Amino acid sequence: MISKILRKHISLSDEEAKKMDFIADSLVEKNKLLNLTALTEPVDVAMLHFYDSLTVLDGEMLAKTSKKQVIDIGCGAGFPSLPLAVSCPESHFTLLDSTAKKLSFAEEMKSALGLNITTLAARAEEVSHKAEYREQFDIATARGVARLNILCEWALPFVKVGGVFVAMKGSNGKAEADEAENAVKTLGGRIVAIKSVEIPLSEHTHTLIYIKKEHPTSKEYPRENRKIQKKPL
Repeated sequence: MISKILRKHISLSDEEAKKMDFIADSLVEKNKLLNLTALTEPVDVAMLHFYDSLTVLDGEMLAKTSKKQVIDIGCGAGFPSLPLAVSCPESHFTLLDSTAKKLSFAEEMKSALGLNITTLAARAEEVSHKAEYREQFDIATARGVARLNILCEWALPFVKVGGVFVAMKGSNGKAEADEAENAVKTLGGRIVAIKSVEIPLSEHTHTLIYIKKEHPTSKEYPRENRKIQKKPL
């Protein structure tokens, strides 16, 4: 029961604990059929998936009573979005991934737990040019996925002016932020905070990079993925 581990480090209601246990148990079981995660030990799942995801919670940005539109880019098996959707039921989460089979797990969790989520099987650099998604989100998240100078071109076009992109990176997050300075500015953003997060019961230090959207993103971005990869901003 991963909630017992989590509750030693964060506050969870009984309902939240029950839902997170269900997701964790289902993840490990589903992983036998689909390659959803390399982490299956309870402590690793609890801390490196669930605790890590919940570090995005911020009273000024995303709180349990928030009513935000959030997009999780390259969500994979659903982290950070599934734990956040449990903790923030008033917010709506769009889970974006180019691999439809990974989204099937999130759909199962939605049906079983009544989570306020929508899944979207698409490529970020293509779908963000569509009016119904472009600059429509209060918050974008992405955990890992790509280097920040590339990731910004995928993420910032989704964020409305005044909104925030939270990039969840590893211990080298500050270096990636420095590297991405031009990309952030070109795409209409500004790095407003960089927070180092120690993950309990592990040797991991993660970095949260908060990028505020201050100006609309030029319609020329994002470019085709081959151009983004070949010549990052």
